[in-house]
Amino acid sequence: MKCVILAGGLGTRITEETLFKPKPMIEIGGRPILWHIMKTYAGQGIKEFIVCLGYKGHLVKEYFANYRMRSSDVTIDLKSGMTTFHGSNREDWTVTLAETGEHTMTGGRIRRIAKYLDGTFCLTYGDGLCDVDMKKLVAAHTKGRRTATVTAVRQPGRFGALAMSGNRVIRFDEKPEQGWINGGYFVCEPKIIDSIGGDSSVLERGPLPELATAGQLGTYKHSGFWHPMDTLRDKNTLEQLWKSGRAPWKARW
Repeated sequence: MKCVILAGGLGTRITEETLFKPKPMIEIGGRPILWHIMKTYAGQGIKEFIVCLGYKGHLVKEYFANYRMRSSDVTIDLKSGMTTFHGSNREDWTVTLAETGEHTMTGGRIRRIAKYLDGTFCLTYGDGLCDVDMKKLVAAHTKGRRTATVTAVRQPGRFGALAMSGNRVIRFDEKPEQGWINGGYFVCEPKIIDSIGGDSSVLERGPLPELATAGQLGTYKHSGFWHPMDTLRDKNTLEQLWKSGRAPWKARW
């Protein structure tokens, strides 16, 4: 099964980082968050990726073009021009880096890479981490027999909530849970392309609501770890989890 990763957005809410690089290339623990996402899939058997590029996409291409150079010891014979890589720091992935347009919307990016799809595929954004069980997600999609299945997650509240009775606080919830939201980890059938228009099609505003109305959007509830990287605060939270040695998403590797 292939995994499509939407990695072309501008990342306007974290411009401290995206002024110089695309959002999926922002590093957590010295590695791009895109790499962390791919490791989560690869650790569960999904190792063929289609990365939809846009804003500063050349930096993503350069990263993968020089992947072994970055992660291995290297001997370079200047006379012969031969380069020898030492060690086993390599991934058994196949990565297609597709230029889908700097201003193309999420739905439009998927339509642009339709030629690379040959069956049921996974889909996610290039800016969020979770420890979802991909096998269970795919199984839920297969059982539901719908065009697409979205992982539903609970977003933790950023602020403490007060439970009150009259003018008295009866309970303080430091991290109250909110309702179920789109966690950004999907499984889709190729026919989802039929519900996508051109480059201006926004997946979350057109195709997904239309599929929901038609009864063709299933859901898989994930109560484990999930965290987006929308702001610098989010980035710092993920960095702290990595440094702690207890990064929840790493459990799926």
